[in-house]
Amino acid sequence: MGSTPDTTSAWWTPDVHLDRRPFLLGRNAIQAAMRGFFAARDFLEVDTATLQISPGNEAHLHAFATTGITTSGEQAPLYLHTSPEFACKKLLAAGEKRINCFAHVYRNRERGSLHHPEFTMLEWYRVGETYETLMQDSAELLALAAETAKTKNFTYRGQSVDPFLEPQRLSIAEAFQRYGNIDLLATIDQSGETDREHLAAKLKAAGIRVADDDSWADMFSRVIVERVEPKLGFGRATILDEYPTSEAALARRSPRDSRVAERFELYACGVELANAFGELTDAAEQRRRFDAEMGEKQRVYGETYPIDEDFLAALDIMPAASGIALGFDRLVMLATGAPRIDLVMWAPVTGYGS
Repeated sequence: MGSTPDTTSAWWTPDVHLDRRPFLLGRNAIQAAMRGFFAARDFLEVDTATLQISPGNEAHLHAFATTGITTSGEQAPLYLHTSPEFACKKLLAAGEKRINCFAHVYRNRERGSLHHPEFTMLEWYRVGETYETLMQDSAELLALAAETAKTKNFTYRGQSVDPFLEPQRLSIAEAFQRYGNIDLLATIDQSGETDREHLAAKLKAAGIRVADDDSWADMFSRVIVERVEPKLGFGRATILDEYPTSEAALARRSPRDSRVAERFELYACGVELANAFGELTDAAEQRRRFDAEMGEKQRVYGETYPIDEDFLAALDIMPAASGIALGFDRLVMLATGAPRIDLVMWAPVTGYGS
């Protein structure tokens, strides 16, 4: 859609902006089309606050912190949210049934061709509907983005996917077996507890590196990154489904198998685009999972984030729902053929990372 801009000059120089502009116009067109998609399905677009008392409680997400100061000089820690999820679920508790949100979100320690410290997350939620409905939404939005960008294929780093084909659905267990010859579910008991030594033995047998201090979660992530993700979303998109409960902190358990949760991720051209849940509404279980996540964060990074008590209280009255977060900038990248995420952002962050 556009040519690759000069990387030695600032994004705001006229020549660079001229090269970037086709990608940016594509972004606007896709966003307008998606707003029409949701409006036609009786979704209400909401706008949530960026500042929160908790940025989220997933071990490997890193927030930007700041300090709130009252008129009397009292100070309190605040964070830029990593997702509008907590606020959106409070709105479901308040009585909204179908909502969508284009939110600027902030994640520290992230910068690269697919990562930016500030980016746009598209989230949407359906009360009383299964997470399989979100799979159909995702397929329709891929096609809509391609149609709007006037392209028949998404491309990234020489790879392509037909966004008009129905996505392949693959469980995590099937993916581990297919790409690593690993029986993942044999390392998880019916309560969701994981067996670190069992998984370590399976990784070693598959020729995958295992460090002495690796946790079960570390090894799980290594298989995903090294063996599974490089195989996903080529030719057609892939829905990677049924994550272990220990890797799905905000999702409810599957009624089919208590070892796994109603969580899927959407991939195209090897790029993770979306993360979806059948939402957990058990506040006590959610607190337990947050505590476990923050324990892992303390172990790995030496820090934790506070828990949003209002969010847990809202879960007590939140109805059954499904929700999904889609990296809007990444989708625009694939639809427009942009090689880097900053090329589809009108004014990317400068002076931070590379």
